[in-house]
Amino acid sequence: MSWDAISLNWNHLRAFLVTAEEGSLSAAARVLKVSQPTLGRQVSALEHQIGVALFERVGSGLSLTPSGQGLVTYAQSVAEAAAQFSLAASGQSQAVEGTVTLSVGELFAAYIMPPIIQRLQAIEPGIKIVLVASNESSDLKRREADIAFRAHHADQPDLTSLEVCKLTSRFYASSDYLERYGHSAPAEHRFIGFDDSGGYLQFLNRLGFVLTESNFPIRAESHFVQWAMARHGLGVVTALELIGDADADMERVWPDMSPIISPMHLVAHREVMKNRRVRVIFDFLKSELAVL
Repeated sequence: MSWDAISLNWNHLRAFLVTAEEGSLSAAARVLKVSQPTLGRQVSALEHQIGVALFERVGSGLSLTPSGQGLVTYAQSVAEAAAQFSLAASGQSQAVEGTVTLSVGELFAAYIMPPIIQRLQAIEPGIKIVLVASNESSDLKRREADIAFRAHHADQPDLTSLEVCKLTSRFYASSDYLERYGHSAPAEHRFIGFDDSGGYLQFLNRLGFVLTESNFPIRAESHFVQWAMARHGLGVVTALELIGDADADMERVWPDMSPIISPMHLVAHREVMKNRRVRVIFDFLKSELAVL
């Protein structure tokens, strides 16, 4: 191999790839946690080095040029190889001290995880925890997290997925809301939705509800925002029993209705699971979550 021919800067290549994926410099800068001018300079430096334009402006965003389209697959291959190297390297460490990143849903992270992490730090003070509180599934292959707590089984062959518990959810509303609307049939209520994809509406109707778009006057992607709006009497929201029953200002809307049961899984990449520190946290969480 001629090493003299390989002179590309990884940061420049990464800036190109993420900008291509996100469609704008501002969005790519947020993903990479750098300033937009810095990201723009990195893309320009790569264009200058290889002598071709990679992007053209389309409206407020960026679109790949024909040259950029031809090169982006190679950049994706380099990123995938770098991710695999990072995963394999992480698995080699046998030190317990260090950082482990956990991906957990927003409300679960805020209401359930604090005492769990407190107990963890009491027995493993050398491990630092980074908690990614998100309702989106973190990409474990790209090291967005070391361990994820998910409501679905991961069937990819390079991921370890273990069902650790079953969580129950119910429908909640504020006491003020129920004074106005009562415990009448679902079709007579206002629901706080997730987004405009219709998935939540379809899910509820599969449960036997008879709802239309008019039952969803408010939507929010954030579970925090949903819960806050429900606490202010704006509608009905779905929440874990662990959270909803503990809130004195919230009540079950239909207390006799069967709960929604969700099998919950701990998921990690098989390479990362070779890391002793990650295995310690994985096993600790397995024990803690099993008793919820």
